[in-house]
Amino acid sequence: MNAAFSRRNFLAMFGSVFAAALLPASIARAVSIGKDGCPGANLPTRIDSLGGPGSYTDDTSAPLSQESLTDAAKSGLSAVNLTVSGVGSYARNYDETIKNIAYWNAQIAAHPDRLMQVRSAADLEAARCSGRLGLIYGFQDATPMGEDLDRVDIFRDLGVRIFQLTYNRRNLVGDGCLEPGNAGLSAFGRKLVEKLNERKALVDLSHAGERTTLEAIEASKVPIAISHTGCAALAPLPRNKTDNELKKLADKGGYVGIYLMPFLRSKGQPMATDLIAHLEHAIDICGEDHVGIGSDGVISPIAVTPEFKKKFADEVNERRKRGISAPGEDPEVYTFIPDLNRADRFARIAELLSARKHSDARIEKILGGNFARLLKDVWRDS
Repeated sequence: MNAAFSRRNFLAMFGSVFAAALLPASIARAVSIGKDGCPGANLPTRIDSLGGPGSYTDDTSAPLSQESLTDAAKSGLSAVNLTVSGVGSYARNYDETIKNIAYWNAQIAAHPDRLMQVRSAADLEAARCSGRLGLIYGFQDATPMGEDLDRVDIFRDLGVRIFQLTYNRRNLVGDGCLEPGNAGLSAFGRKLVEKLNERKALVDLSHAGERTTLEAIEASKVPIAISHTGCAALAPLPRNKTDNELKKLADKGGYVGIYLMPFLRSKGQPMATDLIAHLEHAIDICGEDHVGIGSDGVISPIAVTPEFKKKFADEVNERRKRGISAPGEDPEVYTFIPDLNRADRFARIAELLSARKHSDARIEKILGGNFARLLKDVWRDS
């Protein structure tokens, strides 16, 4: 839902062995010294394919808070696809994106024992091994590139490794999921996909329209991601993907992350049972090697206070005014799942999947292994 994660004040996770002393006992036991002095040797790969640490109510210009650091430590995540781009506005999104990247570079510099930027498959493993949170810089719109394909190289040099082609509306690349024309991928968009393939960057189609999604999957020479979405077969809303899109994505080795968003239901507040239903449907269509979790949310649990309710309603109304609000966005339906409103939600999801008789191996794939595999396939030691 969110236009950009600049308002989410993303955070880092726990650091090395020293940081383990600050963690709850259950997590501290997991952060043990392994072979080659790797603090996180016994930690599993946990990746949120769209999300990030922080609190919904954090001051987005402030340094990372201790409370959010503590929550991030509880999460068990080893990496996140962190949105650094602006969306929906050619006039200001380039400058906004540069500003966001500078902010996160500063946070990494301030907390080198807690987080690191991930630019390669080796970095992904280094983040897990060191117990730091890996920040994978990503876009949720192509608008920061304007009409200049050379900006791919500029942003790649700055560490961006995931590029979503469209947000909800039409841009020069193609149609977003809210465009009634469903015009598909443009000629410029095809050139962008080709360049991203050449530069070993991951293409993301989460907010893309159906034709844009299908045409980009066909045009790409390497697997593609839909980092955060739901299944239209269960909730026929524009932000969800059809079985046809999901199957074609998986057939070419791609990945779909299921989000924890209002769009898991056609109406009303989704709960954990809705998330599990979407995960299981995606597994049925795509196979267990192509499904994961892209929460599209912050790590810290949200306190539903009067202040939060007002802020949330104001944000929904502002998105409606800008024309980027998707059907299903409602001031009374929150962008988190109430019974997963906890920092360690990935661990709880694992418990729920296990109770449904999913194997440990499958659960490990869903909680991060599949997205890690995709990144390694696309980045190819870049």
